[in-house]
Amino acid sequence: MKENRILWYVADPMCSWCWGFSPVINAIKEKFGEELKISLLLGGLQPGTTVPVSADSRDEILHHWHDVHARTGQPFLFDSAMPEGFIYDTEPPSRAVLALADILPEQTFRYFTALQEAFYAKQMDITREDILVELLAGYDIKPDVFRALFKSDEIKQKTKAHFSRARQAGIRGFPTCVLQDETNHQLLCSGYRSYEELQPEIETWLA
Repeated sequence: MKENRILWYVADPMCSWCWGFSPVINAIKEKFGEELKISLLLGGLQPGTTVPVSADSRDEILHHWHDVHARTGQPFLFDSAMPEGFIYDTEPPSRAVLALADILPEQTFRYFTALQEAFYAKQMDITREDILVELLAGYDIKPDVFRALFKSDEIKQKTKAHFSRARQAGIRGFPTCVLQDETNHQLLCSGYRSYEELQPEIETWLA
């Protein structure tokens, strides 16, 4: 792997187009994982929200979900999604990803994908700590260790730093992929693109 070559994947676990992009980034990791470093930057779609999703907002969000499903084939459970009173706060699952990454960095993408699947395809509320812990099944992590780290000021600040870094880079939409080498950055995609579109562009960049 060429450590000076990085693909930054800027995403949020509660971003529907990022869920649609999940097979694409996994295919990129499979194909190019030995040629460049692939790093996840949590962008912060809607962190710190305290107001429940309104009926109109729910309709708008579900419209996006249907678009993602139609274009990518990724599974969604639409009925009863985001029930009354649901607060679409994307900070807790983002913080959970960074807490896990602190313990098992090699499992970061796996857990990120597990959270996406839980939210979109299983209707699990990944804004809740107990659900985030439940989804650790199969990982070599003691729940109490994870909980302590998840609640720590260190991880809270690291999560804010991720969000700030994405904003400072001018990234407002997800998924976004940026290629970085020793001298510059190159935007690979801003929004969903297929693996078939991206593969030759990555190969050209690497060459």
